[in-house]
Amino acid sequence: MKTLSIDIETYSSVDLAKCGVYKYTEATDFDILLFGYSTDGGPVQVVDLACGEKIPPEVIVALTNDDVTKWAFNAQFERICLSRWLRDHGGFDNASYSIPEDTVGNYLDPASWKCTMIWSAYMGLPLSLEGVGAVLGLGKQKLTEGKELIKYFCQPCAPTKTNGGRTRNLPENAPDKWASFKRYNIRDVEVEMSIQEKLAKFPVPEAVWEQYHLDQEINDRGVALDMELVRQAIAMDTRSRAELTAAMKKLTALDNPNSVQQMKQWLSDNGLEVDSLGKKEVAEMLKTAPAELQKVLLLRQQLAKSSVKKYQAMEKAVCADGRARGMFQFYGANRTGRWAGRIIQMQNLPQNHLPDLAEARGLVRCGDFDGVELLYEDVPDTLSQLIRTAFVPKPGYKFIVSDFSAIEARVLAWFAGEIWRQEVFEKGGDIYCASASQMFKVPVEKHGVNGHLRQKGKIAELALGYGGSVGALKAMGALEMGLSEDELQPLVTAWRNSNQNIVKFWWDIDRAAMNAVKYHMDGEVCGVKFCYQSGMLFITLPSGRCLSYVKPKLGTNQFGGECITYEGIGGTKKWERLETYGPKLVENIVQATSRDILCYAMRTLSHCFITMHIHDELVIEASPGVDLKVLCEQMGRTPPWANGLKLRADGYETLFYKKD
Repeated sequence: MKTLSIDIETYSSVDLAKCGVYKYTEATDFDILLFGYSTDGGPVQVVDLACGEKIPPEVIVALTNDDVTKWAFNAQFERICLSRWLRDHGGFDNASYSIPEDTVGNYLDPASWKCTMIWSAYMGLPLSLEGVGAVLGLGKQKLTEGKELIKYFCQPCAPTKTNGGRTRNLPENAPDKWASFKRYNIRDVEVEMSIQEKLAKFPVPEAVWEQYHLDQEINDRGVALDMELVRQAIAMDTRSRAELTAAMKKLTALDNPNSVQQMKQWLSDNGLEVDSLGKKEVAEMLKTAPAELQKVLLLRQQLAKSSVKKYQAMEKAVCADGRARGMFQFYGANRTGRWAGRIIQMQNLPQNHLPDLAEARGLVRCGDFDGVELLYEDVPDTLSQLIRTAFVPKPGYKFIVSDFSAIEARVLAWFAGEIWRQEVFEKGGDIYCASASQMFKVPVEKHGVNGHLRQKGKIAELALGYGGSVGALKAMGALEMGLSEDELQPLVTAWRNSNQNIVKFWWDIDRAAMNAVKYHMDGEVCGVKFCYQSGMLFITLPSGRCLSYVKPKLGTNQFGGECITYEGIGGTKKWERLETYGPKLVENIVQATSRDILCYAMRTLSHCFITMHIHDELVIEASPGVDLKVLCEQMGRTPPWANGLKLRADGYETLFYKKD
């Protein structure tokens, strides 16, 4: 046996969507109901475990045999569920695949597993089996009745008189539905195998599978949570919200001051007409509102903090050993291959700016609500700033947090050959000062000569690197930072004049992509290759990895010009036709290359215990003797395929995660 394609149906009283697969399998009532499989592409078999059938011994052996490649769609689910099932049924020796000091847990080694969902994502396809089948036009599609059957057999049910008060549906409760469920299980394996067959001429590079296996190891390892802090934060938030709501009711006499409609009406009755109560709008209103309305708006702002949701997600996801696992979705952003966050959503954690973070953390951890309120006034904001600190290293260890300095700006300058920018990075200069100096033709120093221009350099750097104009400056908060409307267009012009190689790079990329789609012409720009094949636009990065654009064709943009359109998941989370053009493609290329550099660093540091990675940052659980400087030096090494790119990684040590 060389390959084993698998799909399983399971039961657990734990909510999979809210808690993740690791916590899901820890439920005492967890079990596998159906085991659908195919060996070496043969006919699909289904083992009805719920009705007493047994998985063949040779298949059990294959599950733990590293020479047999296991395939599944979202293979992490099958691998973690089967790890638990095998431990329960004696088919697994309960040993971790890592060293004893590691916390990867006793899960099946991911090295012999491959995932059709990752293959689909690599090809720019949806992350659902149903979606992939539809886009590829497979002869066999996922059966639509699956959701209803999963809800019936795989989740607890409410006890009623009709069902005799039971809390779970078994095969004997609905034999017809159970027969359908078995057909559904078989079909999922068939669809998964059809995807493999359909994509066979576009294999995923082995390097990407190695990255996936490292990703699975990091997910298996998890990160420890300070559950005392989490519990106290939730309790404190509950009390804070109750007190804020009571204060709001007293000031407004509203039944529900959290209601947007009621609050808008109350503000209108008090002479303040508002279209929205969003964060930005409330912050703007606070500048001019009368004092009595300011009080209400400030309370509204505090109530709008959603910090408790992160703490609640931690409480739901934490495993029995106090670690949260499965927080990272490999290839979650299939335009670039970057990770997406899951469950706790580590990719969008609030920043912390409290100067005495450890003291504030200590007060919350010991439940001193009055102390927090007295010293910090805004309890919800304090709790929000402490979210990161709930992630802690295991006892006797420390966190080393290291991230790349200005990675996207460095990669963009390297691709475009913008020499003055590369020299700034090589000398360790401040890119915002250097940019302002180039734009305004005067020396600019932070807190020094012409220091007021640095802010303009910063906003230009953040907004304009990927073709942004006046609208991008506004979206980045240029007006709130003190720039006037009249300054914006000259700022765009000055930045583009100072970065002519980058501007040229945008349009060279645009031309190469257009030629590939329009004339099926291969092309290359600054080491980035373009080709059209089998209804796909492929952009090959210097790392050798491809970005895939499905069914590209020429269209007309909102300005009446020619542009490229392709199929993908848009802002509505639906599969639709999307527009792109040179600067947007450059953004994809730069972010994807930055991701590949992070992957190279992760591979370099794979002997360390990487517990988290947020954007361009790695968090490593390290023993006291690990040297910060050495680790940052290793992280900052330039990959062999990025000759001439100047990288730098900076870091710090901490006993709880924070933004330094």
